[in-house]
Amino acid sequence: MSAVAGTVYLVGAGPGDEGLMTLRGADLLSSADVILHDQLIGPRALDGVRSDAELIDVGKIGGGKQVPQEVTNELIIEHALAGRSVVRLKGGDPFVFGRGGEEAIACLERGIAVEVVPGVTAGIAASAYAGIPVTQRGVASAVAFVTGHENPDKPETQIDWPALAAFPGTLIFYMGVRSLGRIAEALISGGRPGDQPAAVVERGTFPAQREVVGTLETIAQIAEDAEIKAPAITVIGDVAALGEQIGWRDRARPLAGKTIAVTRARAQASALATRLSALGAEVVEAPAIKIEPLHPELPDLTQYDLLCLTSPNGVEQLFAALGDARELAGLTVAAIGPGTARALLAHGIKADIVPDRSIAEALVEALADPPIRRALIARAEEARDVLPDALRAR
Repeated sequence: MSAVAGTVYLVGAGPGDEGLMTLRGADLLSSADVILHDQLIGPRALDGVRSDAELIDVGKIGGGKQVPQEVTNELIIEHALAGRSVVRLKGGDPFVFGRGGEEAIACLERGIAVEVVPGVTAGIAASAYAGIPVTQRGVASAVAFVTGHENPDKPETQIDWPALAAFPGTLIFYMGVRSLGRIAEALISGGRPGDQPAAVVERGTFPAQREVVGTLETIAQIAEDAEIKAPAITVIGDVAALGEQIGWRDRARPLAGKTIAVTRARAQASALATRLSALGAEVVEAPAIKIEPLHPELPDLTQYDLLCLTSPNGVEQLFAALGDARELAGLTVAAIGPGTARALLAHGIKADIVPDRSIAEALVEALADPPIRRALIARAEEARDVLPDALRAR
């Protein structure tokens, strides 16, 4: 046990789309010693954590493996008492069906400081991603969040089902796919119209999001026929009919529903993965190559009058080995295309020669006039010999 306990941060990761995590949450993740996370977080939610951070999966997904809450509490406390900075990363919001209150009390009872970082809750976000506003002027001025784990048939249920059926606004059920038929029956029995619009949103805000729409009377069968599975939220109320009209996701994210593997080296993959994710794709980073220098030390650059850089990777390797940018003085610097030229410019070097097309043949054409005595080419081991062969033939 450390003399000074660490702080526990209960952080809401949001509903799945990593872009919906708060700045405060992302900042805490980047500095945490230990992160205990649910499975209901986005696949890239942990990308920014320290390489030496300890990651502990505590489950928490409907129908999947579960770590008992008491065990999770003790794990949080154990690491905090060891003086570590602990992030308890929870899908959605820690205090909306997230048992964050229980974890906070357990820590405070042991003298451990707690900070709560709210997250975007799935009931609002998944609805929004389906084009459904949970409130709408003239349609719904109130919204109720309800757990779908409560069986309406149980005598000891904590939910007043007749009162809920009479609620004058939108009902949003969390985790209620398996109980949807019983929920609908209880609401209809309590007087809620069977023809009221209803929708179920599966994996809301994730690239694989699906939604089905029906009425309170039909939605359970429609969801079953579509094989809707947890995690999912159910929206009951007149606003559910607005999804078809507002539905923005397919237009704004044309790659929604597509899975794309990015095989670039890991250092390069993130930028492309982010762009693809923004277009709605589910991105799997599967690096097929690794970038390493073929020669750790640079040759004497004063022996050359031309330096050809054939990729941004070559630029990064050059500057990793270069002690002083002034060593490039007197060299004609050629970049194979605009992308490589931009990478050079990021290091304060403006390329002398840049063809419009990023291929070796275009660079050969651009080098037709300058007198060249000796050239140094930074290229991949498996690169084509077009450029060196053309320069030798001069």
